[in-house]
Amino acid sequence: MAADLSRRTRAAEPAGPRLRRASAAARPVAALLGVVLALTGCGGPPDADPSPPVPSATASVPAAADTTTSGIDALFLAMMVAHTEQTLEIVRLGLDRATDPRIRTLIAAVRATETDELATMRRWLREAGPSAAAAAARHDHSGHSDAAAGLARLRAAAPADADRVLLDVLSRHQRTAADLARAQVAAGTSERVRDLARRIDRSRTAEVDLMAGLG
Repeated sequence: MAADLSRRTRAAEPAGPRLRRASAAARPVAALLGVVLALTGCGGPPDADPSPPVPSATASVPAAADTTTSGIDALFLAMMVAHTEQTLEIVRLGLDRATDPRIRTLIAAVRATETDELATMRRWLREAGPSAAAAAARHDHSGHSDAAAGLARLRAAAPADADRVLLDVLSRHQRTAADLARAQVAAGTSERVRDLARRIDRSRTAEVDLMAGLG
């Protein structure tokens, strides 16, 4: 009976809000996978990428690992660099406003983790060479995040509400990161970038779960 009632409730909900929520959740994945189709000739194999992978080397990657970066990998890196920069901006403001020591400890850990990841992703983008980097730069990254609106909410929050608003803003932001990472795991060609995406998915999902318990 409960399942039947849930189905009836969803059926009674106006289509507009449901479609808007689904559209917002799908934007990051659609953006990345949409460019996959463009770069690979609408569904062609990964080696159809007009920007050939550029070999690169990094001490953190085993010798046998794939260290090439294609256009779609560079696109993911560019999107995640922008997203991570926004995360660090949210965290900086959060450390100014948060009062719960558990939340402060969590976001300090987020800052440490994502500062390291940001340095790695920037280095890999440089190593990718001008062709792959240019393919990523041509993509419009606006609309993949609501960080600006979230920062405005956090700045405007009353002191008593700052912890709650921070958890909501950062949770939404990290869910978007996990969505982007899962899209890269499905679409990427570089194994080291896909491995980074897997780690991002796991860490952001765990952070969201932790924040849910702090609210």
